[in-house]
Amino acid sequence: MSTRQTTDGTLLDPARIGPHDPRYLAVVEKRFNKRFRANPDYVRLVGSTDEVIVAVEEAVREARRLVVTSGGHCLEGFVSDPEVRVIIDVSSMNRVHYDAERRAIAVEAGATVGHTFQALFEKWGVVVPLGEYPGIGMGGHVVGGAFGFLCRQLGLAADYLYAVEVVTVDEGGVARSVVATRETSDPHRDLWWAHTGGGGGNFGVVTRYWFRSPGASGQDPAELLPRAPESITTFKAEWSWTDIDARSFSQLLGNHGDWCERNSRADSPHASLWTLLEIHRKQFGKIIVRGVSTAGAAAEGQMDDHVAALAAGVSAPASRELTRMTWLEFALNPLPDLFAAPPGGVSAKVKDALLKKRLTDRQIGVAYDHLTRSDDDVMGGMFGLATYGGRINTVPRDATASAQRDSILDIACTTGWLDPLDEAKNLTWARAFYRDLFSETGGAPIPGEAYSGALINHPDIDLADPALNTSGVPWYQLYYGENYPRLQRIKARWDPRNVFRHALSIRLPGGQPSTTG
Repeated sequence: MSTRQTTDGTLLDPARIGPHDPRYLAVVEKRFNKRFRANPDYVRLVGSTDEVIVAVEEAVREARRLVVTSGGHCLEGFVSDPEVRVIIDVSSMNRVHYDAERRAIAVEAGATVGHTFQALFEKWGVVVPLGEYPGIGMGGHVVGGAFGFLCRQLGLAADYLYAVEVVTVDEGGVARSVVATRETSDPHRDLWWAHTGGGGGNFGVVTRYWFRSPGASGQDPAELLPRAPESITTFKAEWSWTDIDARSFSQLLGNHGDWCERNSRADSPHASLWTLLEIHRKQFGKIIVRGVSTAGAAAEGQMDDHVAALAAGVSAPASRELTRMTWLEFALNPLPDLFAAPPGGVSAKVKDALLKKRLTDRQIGVAYDHLTRSDDDVMGGMFGLATYGGRINTVPRDATASAQRDSILDIACTTGWLDPLDEAKNLTWARAFYRDLFSETGGAPIPGEAYSGALINHPDIDLADPALNTSGVPWYQLYYGENYPRLQRIKARWDPRNVFRHALSIRLPGGQPSTTG
């Protein structure tokens, strides 16, 4: 068994936790998507970077495939993979503090989005535009770019990343920690760049992030990141499916797309408004639009204008709710009914795409068909359209690894189910819906005039299946665009043995993934 001596002489030997220990089950079951389940030989609960190094090096020496988990919110089975033999859980590494030497706020990888929001606000009154659900772990979140309710106004969380600490493995199987910054003089800068959108599980184990706004100066941590919103206003409006027919459905989605095309610039007065059009299957009974605004006293008028734009030529929503609250109250429990899940969780499939333009009339017809047809019994099926763009689209696509910098909408065909026997029909429905939406481009949102591919933080292994993605455009181009060759070179430098891999991981140059480790 491997040990490591720290600078104070302490010997580290983090224990292996096997299947008969209740802590093992707690780690294995810590997953949002219950569709997948791991059966590792053991798990590690690590509390420091040194302990991560010990755990990684030992797994590599024993040729056990390893993965890392923090919040457990991967949508695919990258962590919950039967081939994984070791899971390293970093969730106890959750400290948030100011690092005076780097003039940045440090957040350990095991902190959740909610914990991070709370610490940033209570200590310094600042914010980073992280994701929408407070239980998401920071470790795999920021490295995928990370967007949330504030993204149109502030951009991606990765746009504020100053530095990252990563445990990497060299050609000889030796693990070490590396701190990489965005400073142009940093010889490790390529590793920082890879963590601004390159996706989790590719280069090493993230143990810590440091955040500072580009161009920020001084030593006061309260001045190094955007100020947190003074308040948050949310709204929710609902249409009953009984009031919607094919014509009014087409009008509603056309109105929504027109609004997004008009209001997705960073200088739009509506950049402070994020909305989600949540179209459940007709058997669910409702079409819902939700909004989150930081516009303060102007928020109610902003939301009234948005709902009026959507409802033009359509019946008015049957119900409306408006709530104003503090930022922290919202951040720790956002849109509760949206994120509610039954005890034990659900199995899910999410098929994501980024749009540069509104849906075409043909695509709106496809959506109506799949959401209303009676030959399917998919109660959990939904079509979601989240507003995007704004500040995100002001960053050059090669400045970070997040290549999608020209989109106005993030859409998803999603479905969830409780009974394992319902998996096949749910997957069939979601895949057919997505395929038909993008039938003119081979069943995938290939980058071009209308689409920008998809987000790696919303991974979908179907895009790597030539039977489902018939576009001829490989999955990595959909997720990374022209940044992929650069990511491959970084992969070769920092993970030459391909220790860190999964179904959609960055491939080593030359194509075939190594099986070492």
